[in-house]
Amino acid sequence: MENNYTEQIKDYTFRHAWPEKEKTALLVIDMQNFFTRIAKPIAGNVTSLIDACRASNIEIFFTRHGHHDPKNDGGMLGEWWHDLILYGSTEWELINEVTVYSHDTIVDKNRYSAFFNTNLDKDLKAYGVEDVVICGVMTNCCCETTARDAFIRDYRVFFVADATAGANEELHVASLKNLAYGFAYIINTKTLCKNIKNNLK
Repeated sequence: MENNYTEQIKDYTFRHAWPEKEKTALLVIDMQNFFTRIAKPIAGNVTSLIDACRASNIEIFFTRHGHHDPKNDGGMLGEWWHDLILYGSTEWELINEVTVYSHDTIVDKNRYSAFFNTNLDKDLKAYGVEDVVICGVMTNCCCETTARDAFIRDYRVFFVADATAGANEELHVASLKNLAYGFAYIINTKTLCKNIKNNLK
């Protein structure tokens, strides 16, 4: 499937780089029960990234999207979607395939961007992070918005094409094209894990 993405976005992937271990963090976006249908197909690639980063002592940040009171903290998301994730509900919890360790960071958010009204930027800077690797769901909403926000904060963004997923393939590929053109280096799970193993130790 990754080769298909590579072919589809080839006209926009004219920039290439690799993250630097001492400056890198992995952002695992919204791998929650609410998004099970979208998250499950990429869970294997996401866990491969998590495992590779753990083995190289790369910091991992997990986000959870949720609302304490949708009428008061839902904002435009409430008007747009109506059906919002309730903080603390079963749908809000991370899927079973994703394991969070005690030293990992969990970022609770209530907007598309993981940077909006959270401590993510401050925490990344505290670890000396300059490169962020993004995986998770949904490509065209929370993942893309977080990637764009990271870019305008001057992080180098590495977006994993086959470890992100959207509502459908058309939206997924459209986001990959947009991000490749203006915001992020598009990479794939296998190559990144190999690079981490060989070069980031």
